[in-house]
Amino acid sequence: MMAQEPSVKSSEVTIGVGEAKIRLPGILILPPGTQALVIFAHGSGSSRKSPRNTAVAHVLQSAGIGTLLFDLLTPIEDRTYETRFDIDLLSRRLAGATRWVRSQASLRGLGLGYFGASTGAAAALIAAADHSAKIGAVVSRGGRPDLADVDVLVRVTTPTLLIVGGEDDTVLALNRDAYGHLACEKSLRIVPGATHLFEEPGALESVAALATEWFTRWLLTAR
Repeated sequence: MMAQEPSVKSSEVTIGVGEAKIRLPGILILPPGTQALVIFAHGSGSSRKSPRNTAVAHVLQSAGIGTLLFDLLTPIEDRTYETRFDIDLLSRRLAGATRWVRSQASLRGLGLGYFGASTGAAAALIAAADHSAKIGAVVSRGGRPDLADVDVLVRVTTPTLLIVGGEDDTVLALNRDAYGHLACEKSLRIVPGATHLFEEPGALESVAALATEWFTRWLLTAR
């Protein structure tokens, strides 16, 4: 009888963040033998159930990389437009989730990366600029890195990949400007024909492939 291959571990988790211990739900998936975990920071109006982030996460899992998708805001907080764009709050929540991961015995030794979409990309860069977090790689999908102040961008030392749709003119211009301020190992990749949500055929697949290559390089190969 052939031995069964170890199965992927999927768990519903609750992450306590901040002094008030705000409880945020998450989905943690760990492929067998993984040595790395990517924490997702979704964009405004989205959640841990974002179909686009979930699609990218599935590709990362297939490459042996674990993923954590969680809600950055509570349901009440998410009803407020201003809170959705409170980048400092979002970055604190992401940093809190990172500390939670570090506190889990089963996750403590994993290399960590951030995948940020839209406003979540700014939160990821701010959290990565705190070098105590020891983040190994950052990927931004259609992100708004411009929402992180320039003094933050220049402090980022984490290898950073910015992915933007070729037809997403405004966001592409903002990414090019932010890219110029990053002094880390960096890359700006443009998906031809794609708009902001990467809804065009093959566009999201290109994002997932680029992200997987970047995380594999910096979280697995570099280790």
